[in-house]
This record gives sequence, C-alpha cells and structure tokens, in this order.
Amino acid sequence: MTTAIKRYNDIVAKVRFFFKQLNLKINLSGTGRPLTINPVEIIALSLFKQVNGIKTKKAVWKIFDLPSSYKTLVVNMNRFTPYALIILNAILRLNQTHAHIVKHTDSTDIPVCLVKNATRNKIMNGIATWGHSAKGWFYGLNMLITADLDRNLLAVRFASGNADERQIFKRMNKDLLGVFVADAGFISKDLARDFPIEHKRILFAKPRSNMKKIITAFQKSLYDTRMMIELNFRNLKMFYNLETSLPRSLDGYLANYTYSLLAYVLR
Repeated sequence: MTTAIKRYNDIVAKVRFFFKQLNLKINLSGTGRPLTINPVEIIALSLFKQVNGIKTKKAVWKIFDLPSSYKTLVVNMNRFTPYALIILNAILRLNQTHAHIVKHTDSTDIPVCLVKNATRNKIMNGIATWGHSAKGWFYGLNMLITADLDRNLLAVRFASGNADERQIFKRMNKDLLGVFVADAGFISKDLARDFPIEHKRILFAKPRSNMKKIITAFQKSLYDTRMMIELNFRNLKMFYNLETSLPRSLDGYLANYTYSLLAYVLR
C-alpha cells in the first residue's frame, strides 16, 4: 500500500505542475455541495487507475477508502476529463518541438464491446462502427497516432472503424515536418502529391505485397523501424487500459481513452 500511495502522490505532483504551468482554473460555482476530493486529486485518481491497470473505478474507490460516494467519484472523473485533455494536448505539442526527424503514423482497432454484443451496444451507437483489422471484424473505433523514433506521442486522432485513414493522416500531421513512415494502408496518389514539402517533409509508405517496386537500402531500414509504433499500441492496450467495454456512458468511454493516453505520456 505504501508503494501505491507513493505512486499516487507522484501523479498528483505531475498533475498539479501542469495545472500551474497551464494556468488551469476549474470553476466550481453552483449550489451543490463542495467537493470532498479536489479536481487535481480526482484527475490523479483517474490516472492512477490507468497506470496500474485497474479495470474499474469502484476498485480505486475501495483501495483509497474515499470519503465521497462511488457515484460522485464516477461523475467527477468524467466531469474533469476536458482538463486532462488540455494537459494531454500540451504534452503532445511539447513533444512535437523536440521530436526526432523520423516519425511513424499507424492505426489500431479499439473495440467497444465483444462482437457478439455489438447489436445490443446502445452507448456508442452512432459513433462506433464495424471495422476490419488483421485480427478480424470488430465493432468500435480506430485510433491513429503519430510517434517519433523515440516513441514519443506527437498526435492522436480517433475515428470510426471504417473511416478513410489517409484523410485523417493528412489532417493530423499537417503541422509536422520530417521523414514519415507508414504502412501500405496509407498509399494514396493524393497523399503522395499533397503531403510532401520540398526539403522539409517526405512520406515513405511501404509498398503492398502485390506491388512491383524496388526499394533502396535506406527505405528498407526506415520500414524496419515501424515496429516501434506497435510498442506504443501494445503498451497502451496491455498496461494502460485503453480498451474497455465497462463504461455505462459516452462520457465514460471518452474519459477512459483520455486518461489512458495522458497516463502513458506522463510515464
């Protein structure tokens, strides 16, 4: 328990630092009862949950024997998600200023429920869609990330499971420069024409297996670095609870994704 408290206190210190640096102010005006747990601590509890791979908010509530009710904790964790998102965006922008010249963009599937439960899922209806990945069909979202060669996250976008990832690629990377490496899913004549900037930005999309194309040793070495971005996906899913089917509201799903990503970049 001592280790858990220390880890929690470290997270509180980080959240408090960013609140101060970004001059974040939370307006709690209203007629309701004053909070028994302040917003910084609520965000820290949410991050603690993700960092430790804890599946449910109720488990966090029990671990810390919190003075507020479980329902109040859930409401406030979701309520303060926008502030966590502001911190996440600030860190991504900071990473961009110090990014390695080589960058990777890729996507991964984020199921919101089991395939057998898809027709009964009402919470994400209209947002989640059917999609297909290397693992088969799923019902959920796609998450695209751009990371540099040091695995620092630079940009994140969520889209429906059947979205055109090439258009999202163009928008999420429009302000970034360097050497971009992507898989065959990002091959596009429009992208190849519009995305590069002479002497500033170039895209290497790995040829499909059925394409007859000769690549240089330099290009092959770049393609071989693509596994680095897969480590980001692996860690987010295995250790930071990115995938979930437990939330009972749209706000709950969005909170889970935001806190998972923020916990990861604060590691």
